[in-house]
Amino acid sequence: MIYDYKLTTGKGGTLDLADYKGKVIMVVNTATGCGFTPHYAPIEQM
Repeated sequence: MIYDYKLTTGKGGTLDLADYKGKVIMVVNTATGCGFTPHYAPIEQM
């Protein structure tokens, strides 16, 4: 189940998906820190 996973953030922290149980989760796979993807800024702000 997705809530069993813990992810490493782009800044080196840990994100426990169990903290989002019962909420809507949007997963977007992008290149971390890539300068060619400024159009992802609104998604990052969410």
